[in-house]
Amino acid sequence: MKKLSYILLGILTMSTLASCGNRSSQKDEEIFKPTLNKDTSCEIKVVGSYSNFEALLVEFDRFNEYYPNVKLRYEKLDDYENTLSVVLQGNEKPNIFFSESKMIGNEKYTTVVSHMEDLSNPSLNINLSVVRSGLIKKDANNKVLTVPVFSKTCGALVNNDLFGKENIKVPTTWSELIDACETFAKKNYASPIMGYSKDSKPSSGLFNVLSYPSFLAELANNQEALTKANNLEPSAGEYMRNGLNVVNHLINKGYINIENCDEISDNYEKVLLRFFEGDVPIMVCNADTVSGAKKRESKSEKYQANPFNYSFYPLPVTEKGGYFIDSASLGFSVNKNCENLDMTNEFMRFMIRTKELSDLAANKGLIATINVTSFQSVYAPFAIVPKERTFTPEIIGIEDQVFAQIRIASYKVGKGELTVDEAISLYGSFQ
Repeated sequence: MKKLSYILLGILTMSTLASCGNRSSQKDEEIFKPTLNKDTSCEIKVVGSYSNFEALLVEFDRFNEYYPNVKLRYEKLDDYENTLSVVLQGNEKPNIFFSESKMIGNEKYTTVVSHMEDLSNPSLNINLSVVRSGLIKKDANNKVLTVPVFSKTCGALVNNDLFGKENIKVPTTWSELIDACETFAKKNYASPIMGYSKDSKPSSGLFNVLSYPSFLAELANNQEALTKANNLEPSAGEYMRNGLNVVNHLINKGYINIENCDEISDNYEKVLLRFFEGDVPIMVCNADTVSGAKKRESKSEKYQANPFNYSFYPLPVTEKGGYFIDSASLGFSVNKNCENLDMTNEFMRFMIRTKELSDLAANKGLIATINVTSFQSVYAPFAIVPKERTFTPEIIGIEDQVFAQIRIASYKVGKGELTVDEAISLYGSFQ
C-alpha cells in the first residue's frame, strides 16, 4: 500500500506539474494572433497515410475560427511512401504532408526531402521550442524539415480487471512478470503474453517490442557500443543478448504461445480485437496500436458484453522495471513548392503550439510531443518511469540500419530459427 501510495503520488505530482507547466508555457499562446488577412480565401490540402484523421479535422475547424474562408482538407494516399514523391511533383501539390525523421539524410527519400521547407526559418515565426528538442531531427545544414506532432513508445496493453480477478499483481519488475505469467499459466491461460508474430516487418511486432528496449539501453550511455552498432560490426551483436534472452526465456517457459499469436492476422486492428476478447492478460504492442483502442471497443462483441479496464504499461524486462522509449511517431512537413504557402505556414504556426499539439494527441489517442509531458489515463504507467530509464532514439544517435538488426534477430530467435548465440554472431548481416 505504501508503494502504491508513492506511485499514485508520483502520477498526481506529474499531472499537477504538467498542468502548471502548461499554464505557464501557454501564457503567450492562449490567444492565437493571425498575421494574414482574415478574409483570405484559399485551400490547404494535407496528405498522409491515415485512413481517416478526425483529430486533424477538429484542428481545421479551430483554424477556421480565425480564417473562415480557408478550406482545409485531408486526403489519404495509397502506398504512401512510394507515391508521395510522385504526388509532390504532380499538378495538385499538397501543402502539408506526413513525414518522419528517418527521411532526413536517407537517399531513398531525396525527392521528398527536396520539397520540404525549413520550418526553423525565423521569418516563419513557428515556435519549435514547444516541442521536446530530442524529438526534432535537423539535417546536415541544421534545418528543421519535419516537426513531430505525435510521440510513441512500446509496451503492453494490460487487462487490469483480469489481474484483479485472478488476484495477481500487475508486474513492475522482471521477477514479478515471471511470477504473474506462471500463475496465469497454472490457471490455464493459453498464452499469458501475446502479440503480433506472423512476420518480422512491423517494429511493433511481439519479439521486437520485447527485445528492443534492452538493446537500446545498452547503447544509450556507451559511445563505443553505439559506434560499433552503427557500423554494423559483428561484435556489437553482444549488446542484443539481454533483449534476446527475454524473448527466449518467455517462449521456452511457455508464457508465449507462438501458434496462438500467429493467428493474429495484422499488427493493428486484429491485435486489439484479440485483446478485447478478454482472455489475454498482456498484449504486446506500441502506442500507435493503442491509439486505435477506443474505436475498436465497439467492434468487439465480447468487449461490449463484458467490458474491462485496461492500461498501457512499460514491459518490465529488468529487475529495475521497464523503459519509456520516447520516439517521434508522425511529423508534418510543408511543401515549399505548394500554392498558398503563406497561409500554409500560418496554419503550421497555429498548429505548433502547446494547446493544439496537446489537443491533437488527445483526440488521436497518442502521446503529445510538447515539452511539458502529459499522459492520458491509458498511458499513466509511463508517467512514473524515471528519467534514467527514458530514452529517445533520436538523441542517442542510432542509425536506421541498426533497427533492422534487433528486429530481425529477435524474430528469428522467437520463431526458433536461430539460437540467441547464433543471432548475436550474425549482427550486421540481417537485411
